[in-house]
Amino acid sequence: MAAGGRASGRPAKKKGPSKGTGGQGRRGLEGRGSTPPAEMRHWFKDKARSERVAREERGGQRPGPARQRRSEDAPEYIGGRNPVLEALVAGVPANALYVAQRIESDDRVRDAIKVATERGIALLESTREKLDRLTEGAVHQGIVLQIPAYDYAHPSELVELAQDAAEVPLIIALDGVTDPRNLGAIARSATAFGAHGMLIPSRRSAGVTGGAWKTSAGTLANLRVARAANLTAALREYRDAGLFVIGLDGEGSADIGDVDLLGEPLVIVVGSEGKGLSRLVREHCDVVARIPMRAAAESLNAGVAAGVALYEVARHRRR
Repeated sequence: MAAGGRASGRPAKKKGPSKGTGGQGRRGLEGRGSTPPAEMRHWFKDKARSERVAREERGGQRPGPARQRRSEDAPEYIGGRNPVLEALVAGVPANALYVAQRIESDDRVRDAIKVATERGIALLESTREKLDRLTEGAVHQGIVLQIPAYDYAHPSELVELAQDAAEVPLIIALDGVTDPRNLGAIARSATAFGAHGMLIPSRRSAGVTGGAWKTSAGTLANLRVARAANLTAALREYRDAGLFVIGLDGEGSADIGDVDLLGEPLVIVVGSEGKGLSRLVREHCDVVARIPMRAAAESLNAGVAAGVALYEVARHRRR
């Protein structure tokens, strides 16, 4: 006998099966269904709005999955009040202007709507969630401009533009420049210093995207961009047509201002900031030139380097 127990003197009665609930517990759970997703709960919209406001105040982007590659004919989007207004005033081609519901309007928003109306661009009211999707989480301040996919020129068209203007050809080519902001900055310099166009490769290169339009401040509307399936083949065709190719590289053999070819028909090739010119492109250059600078600065980014080189060419040709 276990400690603390008490004998009754009678044998223990065998316990039979216990009586069930008759399914009443299961019936009590019926009708509740599965747990609703977060976006269906009452607190979700307030939480999403708070996160969006905080993100716009920080000037950052929404964390999320890696950006998916757009198709060749997909439209691009420019977000932000200043960039959108600048693009509209500069005549950037556009399909539609999206404006957030209940937006806090200011002069930039009103002017953007006015210019879009005058240009016959469709005005569409949209939710902020949709604008977030269109801009892939970038800060848009409640206004987004949709621009059509860029219509690239053939490389030979850039030479024809110079010939039609009775000018000495000047083309800027990009080798491995993958940041659209650099492309936009180079477009500004190319337009300012009289280049007849820009050449980019089809692969491993930035294209004329919304980010490039934004950085170019509308100058891409006045500069033709050509795209080549093979950059070295395009450079070879330019050389066969009588153009000289100058590559920019920190280890070049001459300073850009001392190159004798600046008054000739030219293609200036700008490499990426990290890797510089690729081996094949370097082999197709008539001259590889450097931009002289102090040792404290190891290199210039592609946009600045292109601006310096184009200025030197323009200065030489004004003599």
